[in-house]
Amino acid sequence: MALVNLWTSMLVVLLWVGLPLMDTVPGHTNSSTPDIPPATTGLPCQNCSQVTLKMEFSTSIVAHEYIVVFNGYFTAKARGHFIGSALRGSAVLDWRIVPRDNPASDYPSDFEVVQIRQASRDGLLSLQDHPYIRRVTPRGAPCNESRWSQKWQSSRPLRRTSLSLGSGFWHATGRHSSRRLLRAIPRHVAQILQADVLWQMGHTGSGVKVAVFDTGLSERHPHFKNVKERTNWTNEKTLDDGLGHGTFVAGVIASMRECHGFAPDSELHIFRVFTNNQVSYTSWFLDAFNYAILKKMDVLNLSIGGPDFMDHPFVDKVWELTANKVIMVSAIGNDGPLYGTLNNPADQMDVIGVGGIDFEDNIARFSSRGMTTWELPGGYGRVKPDIVTYGSGVRGSGMKEGCRSLSGTSVASPVVAGAVTLLASTVLNRELVNPASMKQALIASARRLPGVNMFEQGHGKLDLLRAYQVLNSYQPQASLSPSYIDLTECPYMWPYCSQPIYYGGMPTIVNVTILNGMGVTGKIVDKPIWQPYLPQNGDHIDVAVSYSPVLWPWAGYLAISISVAKKAASWEGVAQGHVMVTVASPAENDSKVGGELTSTVKLPVKVKIVPTPPRSKRVLWDQYHNLRYPPGYFPRDNLRMKNDPLDWNGDHIHTNFRDMYQHLRSMGYFVEVLGAPLTCFDASQYGTLLMVDSEEEYFPEEITKLRRDIDNGLSLIVFSDWYNTSVMRKVKFYDENTRQWWMPDTGGANVPALNDLISVWGMAFSDGLYEGDFTMADHDMYYASGCSIARFPQDGIVISQTLKDQGLEVLKQETAVVDGVPILGLYQTPSEGGGRIALYGDSNCIDDSHRQKDCFWLLDALLQFTAYSMTPPSLSHSKSRTPPPTGTDRPLPETGGYKHP
Repeated sequence: MALVNLWTSMLVVLLWVGLPLMDTVPGHTNSSTPDIPPATTGLPCQNCSQVTLKMEFSTSIVAHEYIVVFNGYFTAKARGHFIGSALRGSAVLDWRIVPRDNPASDYPSDFEVVQIRQASRDGLLSLQDHPYIRRVTPRGAPCNESRWSQKWQSSRPLRRTSLSLGSGFWHATGRHSSRRLLRAIPRHVAQILQADVLWQMGHTGSGVKVAVFDTGLSERHPHFKNVKERTNWTNEKTLDDGLGHGTFVAGVIASMRECHGFAPDSELHIFRVFTNNQVSYTSWFLDAFNYAILKKMDVLNLSIGGPDFMDHPFVDKVWELTANKVIMVSAIGNDGPLYGTLNNPADQMDVIGVGGIDFEDNIARFSSRGMTTWELPGGYGRVKPDIVTYGSGVRGSGMKEGCRSLSGTSVASPVVAGAVTLLASTVLNRELVNPASMKQALIASARRLPGVNMFEQGHGKLDLLRAYQVLNSYQPQASLSPSYIDLTECPYMWPYCSQPIYYGGMPTIVNVTILNGMGVTGKIVDKPIWQPYLPQNGDHIDVAVSYSPVLWPWAGYLAISISVAKKAASWEGVAQGHVMVTVASPAENDSKVGGELTSTVKLPVKVKIVPTPPRSKRVLWDQYHNLRYPPGYFPRDNLRMKNDPLDWNGDHIHTNFRDMYQHLRSMGYFVEVLGAPLTCFDASQYGTLLMVDSEEEYFPEEITKLRRDIDNGLSLIVFSDWYNTSVMRKVKFYDENTRQWWMPDTGGANVPALNDLISVWGMAFSDGLYEGDFTMADHDMYYASGCSIARFPQDGIVISQTLKDQGLEVLKQETAVVDGVPILGLYQTPSEGGGRIALYGDSNCIDDSHRQKDCFWLLDALLQFTAYSMTPPSLSHSKSRTPPPTGTDRPLPETGGYKHP
């Protein structure tokens, strides 16, 4: 099979220009990605997509190592020549190529790791300008520890909670791993899924090469009869498994005795990419992936994952693998039941992402939930996982012998990888088997679990025998995931089914994945066509479509934006229609030059329409100013949550603010999402703008417009979080995978930017950092790493509490209790018909990520105030009410929050 690096070179430039990397400096934004609907989809104004992001801080790189990626595969001598010639004319004299002693060293490669011991921007530019060099990615290395920059002793942990603290709680966030083994947490699954039926037919995985990227395998393990090759890609001089994780995974796939695997006669290739300390580096994976391509692997299992879908070299290489017809199966993550916790690479379109269930067909609590967050803030996430299978209490091979039971999506992943290996061996014409056709067979045959939504189960539970039937009657074609849109079908179509649509509302965006089983590359012919069903009121909705210009590898996106037509402003009912899409791919075996295969797919659409709700009932959620890891290090909002240093769940009403959204819907509010700047919405349509945990800055035009909107009746609720530059320096952490120190891009929220936004009303948040339990309006509350209100209008209402000074604890390890900390403010603007403003200094009480005590009652009270001008007596007459602060008691945060085009 020919390498397809030419396609990689061409299409990565086309589809993934400027994407930030795990090994790069965070703070840069992507211009486009192959499966992210453009931010302009459905926006109510022009040129909104021209906004660029600007971060105030950047990663501190303490050692000068770089991954240099070439435009093709070259020998080591040629690669060294290219780098040397690029640097010869620069000021760089002290540099070297970092040696990589592994099985891929004897073969051509498409990257090098270069150490440049002197800082030279000219040298980097010279490298980037070389015609054979595609990209230069900075890396880092550990620096000497100070008394507060203590390091945790884990990298890619087997469990999320394995990030452990040392002696001092506040001595940094420590080591973090942005990609790690997904822990297998403590009946023979192959027989339960009826693999024995296929065995009896003579199908046992023979002739299929399967790669296991994990912790290795002992040479003489009694469970395996066809281990073709064991390779070590780590800096440890062993091929054996010192942890047992890799042995278990390999056993689920191919064990021949005791705890039987699915494909005992498959050809096992063991790639040891993790050390016994669970450490791995991106460069190890890149070399191992190249070797897997060279050896023409058919199936590859990755029971690993992490939140960094912007590790550009890693993601690029996964694309190249699948483009070479390697079917990649990967665990979706063990970060459930929270939504927005999908792990990479399982969240990629070309990868089969696997979630876990127990033997009673319940979604495992640990199994990560969708949606994908690549597309935020302008678009909407894709459906993942693709499929679920048994991942709780599964039996597999022990490290030396015997069997043991484990749980986790790292168990569910090899269940599917084993099934895929077995299924591939049943197909006579192996040319029909590719990453798209296999995924199509799996999702078409999956059995949907009742009472479970699509972001929990994907297309349903793996059904091995039905998949066998589908695959063995398969004809190359395109298909869609999901295969239909029904905004009336609950609970499967949650969250779409949770709120009807109406005229004047923000467009509902459904991100559909196109799977192209006809070829690694393809395109949409002409453009998708919306066909309304007139007898079913299809003319009551408007449908706009955007889509991938190129489908590669094996997949692309189809973004459907649904709005209600003006004629249905007062109408209630169901509207239907369909979108027709035709996909074309080059015919690989067609004797006619230029021949192509085509496939036409229909996407049914069904929506529930209601009359436009009153303004007071409409809440607009500001998504545009919510940022998350990646592309930068955005620290957690609650500093007491020691095991999770990153704010990475998307901060969306359908991810980590899901419970809040459900609560608002139960209270009769209609919640819409703004994925564009504040200049891009009609404020007269909404009663309240809700800003929660905002990290992005504001354009001056946004600030001016919001002031005008509030003068004209829009109200504003802000839930802030901590921001203190001294504390931010304390919570840096060392990432083993990138070998660099990460400095926060902002605090829990971007308080300087928020202060720029609200300063016109004489309001400001402070740089104070507080925590503690208290009672407000007879409700038990917990303030989790929040800030205080530093300045507020004298005719406003301010509620204060006694809290601990958490900032002092962080900086000096001292404890102090502070009385009269202003945390809540309510204000009626003076203009006639003007709106109202409510400020609260902490968002953790409405955030699912680390919420200890919810404050949905407070959100209800604030909405009563902002939407109906009703001030709750429990707040206006509270014993905790104090005079508004004037801004002299507590300093304001450093730096400004303006963003400039």
